[in-house]
Amino acid sequence: MYSPFLFVFLPFAYGQLHTAAKNAGLLFFGTATDNPELTDSAYLAKLSDSTQFGQITPGNSMKWDAIEPGPGNFTFAAGDVIANLAKKNNQLIRCHNLVWHQQLPSWVTSTAWTPATLTAALQLHVTTEVTHYKGQCYSWDVVNEALNDNGTFRNDIFFSTLGEDYIKIAFDAAAAADPDAKLYYNDFNTEFPGAKSTAALNIVKALKAAGTKIDGVGFQSHFLVGSTPSIATQMKNMGTFTALGVEVAVTELDIRMPLPPTQANVAQQQTDYQTVTAGCLTLKGCIGVTVWDFDDAFSWVPSTFPGTGSACILDDNLNEKPAYFGALAGLTGTGPQPPQNGTNGTYSFGNNVTTATAKPTKATFVGEASGLVSNLIWPVMMVVVLAVL
Repeated sequence: MYSPFLFVFLPFAYGQLHTAAKNAGLLFFGTATDNPELTDSAYLAKLSDSTQFGQITPGNSMKWDAIEPGPGNFTFAAGDVIANLAKKNNQLIRCHNLVWHQQLPSWVTSTAWTPATLTAALQLHVTTEVTHYKGQCYSWDVVNEALNDNGTFRNDIFFSTLGEDYIKIAFDAAAAADPDAKLYYNDFNTEFPGAKSTAALNIVKALKAAGTKIDGVGFQSHFLVGSTPSIATQMKNMGTFTALGVEVAVTELDIRMPLPPTQANVAQQQTDYQTVTAGCLTLKGCIGVTVWDFDDAFSWVPSTFPGTGSACILDDNLNEKPAYFGALAGLTGTGPQPPQNGTNGTYSFGNNVTTATAKPTKATFVGEASGLVSNLIWPVMMVVVLAVL
């Protein structure tokens, strides 16, 4: 007969992501979520565990089509659900997003705008939404994905009407509406040095030169297994942004693989998650990591990248995968080993966790202590469990 103490102690024996991130000096480890997922009680319980996720990001409910479906017709109900959940759980919220070329209502994309009329509509949208959530958002993704992969600007309705000035207009309106919120530019495929990363850097430079408030840059980090940047590459690339006086964050992390998963890809994914979290921890000015949802059941990956999946740190049944322990290892510096034979019989965890090399900062020493404590907890807990069986 199993002792109930076993189920009390074991979840705490290997630590929690947000707690580890905070102990190491980061601001948060967080996750995206979406309103339909909140009807799943088991999922909601995991999401609401602030020792695992100290920050949540609304995946869709604060985007333009959800907030202003008709001109001047604002509805905040869905966004409020996420904001209120974060408040209830004492979690930060990264509010996402104000200006994006996708998920725009038809009235935005089909109107024959002039520069004056689109400026007014843009200012109204940003001002109204940011004012509604004033004081609730740690940060706003003010402009999302303004760049093509070659570093040119996307020729969307905003750029084609206003040129790159639309970015300044949006940031200025957000800053006026909530001076205390951190304002971010957010994009993907900027995680390596290159044309797109340089173009994002130029956005920061241009805004700063104009006296416009910009506080951070988000690196979405949607990766294919085996293609994550090394710690050295992250330091070099993100460091060019922090050198300009802005903070950086990993904002939408997932690491997909071809389906079905192989043991080699599962092991590589574990290493990749560790590399990303360790990279943020190593770089002064990287304030946190957000996964783009935490379980495979609600991942956007299979529908967006057909033939791939298994991109998250938990599986379809909300069990921790090797990827989870990789992410945790990157945050603790030495990282505890996952339980042998997995948590659900689907994966063989083995002994795949490796130690990231990082400069001996405060975070490194905290991580080493965390790893030592965790490694000591296992035998102590087993003695307790055996004693009460």
